[in-house]
Amino acid sequence: MYDTIISASELKRLISSGGDLAIFDTRHVLTAPDHGTNAYKAGHIPGAQFAHLDHDLAAPINADPQAHSGRHPLPDMATWLKRLGDWGVEPETQVIAYDDAGGMVASRMWWMLRMAGRRAAAVLDGGMPAWLAIGGALETSEKKRPALPPHSGGSSYADERTIADVSADRARPAAEQRYLLVDARTAERFRGEVEPYGPVAGHIPGAVNAFYGGNLNPDGTFRSVDELRARFAPIVAQAGDREVVMYCGSGVSACHNLLAMEIAGLPSARLFPNSWSGWSATEGLPVAKGEA
Repeated sequence: MYDTIISASELKRLISSGGDLAIFDTRHVLTAPDHGTNAYKAGHIPGAQFAHLDHDLAAPINADPQAHSGRHPLPDMATWLKRLGDWGVEPETQVIAYDDAGGMVASRMWWMLRMAGRRAAAVLDGGMPAWLAIGGALETSEKKRPALPPHSGGSSYADERTIADVSADRARPAAEQRYLLVDARTAERFRGEVEPYGPVAGHIPGAVNAFYGGNLNPDGTFRSVDELRARFAPIVAQAGDREVVMYCGSGVSACHNLLAMEIAGLPSARLFPNSWSGWSATEGLPVAKGEA
């Protein structure tokens, strides 16, 4: 079973073995929502189905000014379990997700599968570039797995922290806060120097910054276990008795940090899916700028 990442050569072997394997192409560009669909149609890993970030891995935006959902709110668990059934994914099916962005979007699917009780879920290390680098074949036809009734699962995302949770925690004195917030965006976005996707720049007060891109080698594969442990162990130590809660712009790249921590064998962290896009659009919540 692969439960974190899988190499392109290992995936090639799995495909050849003919086991129960479900592959998902999750390629996506935030500023070009049709990019992934078009890329999938032009050529994808054999047997892959397409999972769209906006439509399959997220729910419609709820622009409640008192608790904005952010750009990529999670679908409720019943909807997600039904979607897995529509894709023909059994609880024991080995699922592999890939993209062309170092696993940024694929890690969101990995985390959602984990929350639905699917342990056999992994991200293709290096994504499509790694697949092409070993001479992996592409196909343009779509081969759907037979649909299944939705399997039972939890009623919620156990490792989710809501905007009510995080805002209540930030209202406590610093010594009494229960969460160490970790922002997975670039340092420039964290400091509030730029904000390409929304009207408000900055970060949640008290957060620290760990850009998800720091998890990767230059070729887009994940850094070694020891390197990832060295990167995140100080954050775990800083948290002490507090929970580590990851966020980003909209709850997507934060999952990359969650996957990196899992690869490193560190204690599980939580996800704040509303993230900065939800926090900054909710009335009355504080904004910080500059270094942590």
